[in-house]
Amino acid sequence: MLVSGMYSLKYINIAMVTILKNVTNILTAIGEFYIFRKCQNQKVWTAMFLMVISAISGGITDLSFDTVGYTWQIVNCILTASYSLTLRRIMDKAKQLTRSGSLNEISMVLLNNMLSLPFAIFLIILFEEWKYVINADVIRMPMFWFVATASGLLGLAISFTSMWFLNQTGPTTYSLVGSLNKIPLSIAGIVLFKVPLSLPNCFSILFGLFAGVFFARAKMS
Repeated sequence: MLVSGMYSLKYINIAMVTILKNVTNILTAIGEFYIFRKCQNQKVWTAMFLMVISAISGGITDLSFDTVGYTWQIVNCILTASYSLTLRRIMDKAKQLTRSGSLNEISMVLLNNMLSLPFAIFLIILFEEWKYVINADVIRMPMFWFVATASGLLGLAISFTSMWFLNQTGPTTYSLVGSLNKIPLSIAGIVLFKVPLSLPNCFSILFGLFAGVFFARAKMS
């Protein structure tokens, strides 16, 4: 999930990444219906339809369209939805198999990160990234280590809060609340990285953000 997200950002701008992430909500809701037999109301499905329209129109009007980037982002949506659904399934299973009736958030974060280490090491060796890291001049800069450490701490905080939130609610609610951060993220991405925009593409992004907010309101009601 993390690797595909990094590669998608390499090819497409932040605004379009945030809009395409709406597809994750749709996949999660469908998965939740088939796995947990949890039905969504008509307003939620209407919001999802609007998200699909915004994603398609955004891709068509994207001035910096890149097929590779969009492919990575679609893969990321599938993996992200699978991640939240699988995690919730494991949490439910833990209630039946553990003495306490649940796994606390710290245990889940610890297990989650430990199990990802073999896969991460395999990718590092496969793509020979260790050679790049050893020879890179940037690792000798104190600011690099400060930013890298801050990124790691923020990642840990995201993992912990995600586990807690998912344990308290459900996969679809988890996805839709994540949709709300797309508004400031899209605006910041456009301004900071000076993304080339056309009027139709700008409208598609705004439409997608509106669909995300409508989705949140529909779920809360």
